[in-house]
Amino acid sequence: MSESPGETRRAKDAAPAADRTSRTAALVATAVALPVALLVGTLAFVNLAPDNSTANPAPSPSAARPQSTAPVEMAAPALAERPATVCRALLSQLPASIRDLPQRPVSAGPEQNAAYGDPALTVACGGTEPEVAPTDHIYLVNAVCWHGVEEADATVLTTLDRETAVTVRVPHFYGEALQWAAPIATTVVASVPSAGPVPSGCTS
Repeated sequence: MSESPGETRRAKDAAPAADRTSRTAALVATAVALPVALLVGTLAFVNLAPDNSTANPAPSPSAARPQSTAPVEMAAPALAERPATVCRALLSQLPASIRDLPQRPVSAGPEQNAAYGDPALTVACGGTEPEVAPTDHIYLVNAVCWHGVEEADATVLTTLDRETAVTVRVPHFYGEALQWAAPIATTVVASVPSAGPVPSGCTS
């Protein structure tokens, strides 16, 4: 059966309308797809970007803050001839730095005193050897016997087996005191002769 002229016109009019509807739908789909694609791409970039939060850790407190190089206040009592000679030998052999602490000037007695870092770790030669009580802390570090006393802000270590006493004061800021005494003990062995009976706590 042949189509009437009216039906033919309606079919021709419907074709462009359907075509316009398809183009409109395509444009809408494109408009929606582009932002979605951009969002997905951005999220993927963020997720794949390297996390530098652990690759670059914050500097340690000692590295972050300014370090003083001013002379460290230390007493310099008069020494007899022999202790003065021994102390000069010790000070001449102390290292320029202890671990990462550089040496600093002292206010008095550079021939018997030394200081390192900020807060200052100090080495004093020629002091009085402490009396040892049964409950006192005694440590053997690198063949040197040390007597330990805890102060409010530092650990004080003094030799017990040397001809001339050597005292090392380690601020609590630096943690375990004995690890700082170890390199100093090596110099003590090389420059300060041993003498006197060794406490029982330092024989093993």
